[in-house]
Amino acid sequence: MTENAAFRPETIHAALGPDFYDIVAPAPFPAAILRFRNTRWAARCGLGALDEARWIAHFARFEPLPGSFAAPLALRYHGHQFRAYNPELGDGRGFLFAQLRDDRGRLLDLGTKGSGQTPYSRRGDGRLTLKGGVREVLATAMLEALGVETSKSMSLIETGEALLRNDEPSPTRAAVLVRLSHSHLRIGTFQRLLAQNDSEGMARLLAHAVTHYLPEARRGTMAEEAAAFLEAVAARVARMTAQWFAAGFVHGVLNTDNINITGESFDYGPFRFLPHYEPGFTAAYFDETGLYAFGRQAEAMAWNLARLAECLLLLAPIAALEPALARFPDLFRAALRTALCRRLALAPAGDTADEALIRALFAFLHATKAPFEGVMFDLYGGATRLPKALAGPRAAFYAHAGFAALRAALENHAALPAEAPYFERDAPITLLYDEIEALWAPIAAQDDWSAFSERLSAIETLRQAYRLAD
Repeated sequence: MTENAAFRPETIHAALGPDFYDIVAPAPFPAAILRFRNTRWAARCGLGALDEARWIAHFARFEPLPGSFAAPLALRYHGHQFRAYNPELGDGRGFLFAQLRDDRGRLLDLGTKGSGQTPYSRRGDGRLTLKGGVREVLATAMLEALGVETSKSMSLIETGEALLRNDEPSPTRAAVLVRLSHSHLRIGTFQRLLAQNDSEGMARLLAHAVTHYLPEARRGTMAEEAAAFLEAVAARVARMTAQWFAAGFVHGVLNTDNINITGESFDYGPFRFLPHYEPGFTAAYFDETGLYAFGRQAEAMAWNLARLAECLLLLAPIAALEPALARFPDLFRAALRTALCRRLALAPAGDTADEALIRALFAFLHATKAPFEGVMFDLYGGATRLPKALAGPRAAFYAHAGFAALRAALENHAALPAEAPYFERDAPITLLYDEIEALWAPIAAQDDWSAFSERLSAIETLRQAYRLAD
């Protein structure tokens, strides 16, 4: 690897000890064709100087990054899947490849998806379809652009294998994805220790999590620290969930093994962006009861946090933990006020006015079935944008009687500086299900990646436009 002073490797996860992971070997892939490289985040992590050969060496063959792990670590965890407890989880088609720090000094993980079998693969082949990798690259780019705390897709490399799958035409092409995340410590990591009644391991995990990820939870006694840790996790999870609502995003699989302690969205299998607001909209075809529907995502997160609290009972009494759980609804509502004002480039106007804006916005969206992202786009800048919106391609929706309350709520909020050429377009950039299918079709048929690349460039334009409201 080329020497780069900005590259700051770490091995901090290893300090937890071998009970938290298994050392594994990556799969030997027959080919390695680079399909996506996140140049912006590579530069932020000191990896921007890697040429293509070295990039492939590290992110397809998984040659160690100097100073980080000598071999990959498959992490151990349990979890509730659709509220059924499963002790046979763990990294089954991925591993923790390396740790490093970004240009802000944050500890980050380089984790994989599709890198081969591990002790937790069960009957799986440990692989990822190329289409699944393409979908995750698009999802993370769009969510980041819309202000959601999310993992970043760092690399996507096609591996030359043919995979058999039940949910898409087979055989299908394979890939290995590398994602950048703040932490891969999950609620399920704690659940595994509870299942083993391992209070010593739980104390070690709590100390590790507070030291490296949530230092604001540092307290004098272990019980106090456990309670402060739960509240810190709850606040971050509330922020992430609120950001999903503001982005019109449905994660699809909110199992406890998919929720990390830093409140960072990750692991995009079945996901959807809303065509229009519908509380019962689901992303996963197998979510037959709507457990993880758009409008139930906050409820799902509250349930998951209660499972984390159960784990911490090994370290603290229930009376110390209950207040953090009780505060979650308020934390979520406060985070939603912040997220929606940010999305619309509006200055907060106080809790009462901000709540009125939320109610009016979602009531209007529900009554009219107006395109979710189209309305967010039209109303970016609040009342200052109304003349353009009322004369634009979605003007018919704003003629609805329900718009009066939304208009009044917008007029109670001052607009923040939000000028950007993006908002002079007639329509926003979106990432709906049919659009993703259309982006995949030329890749599958002619190995034509041009539409995929063009959409990523468009999403980058979106990201840069929304940064003006940060």
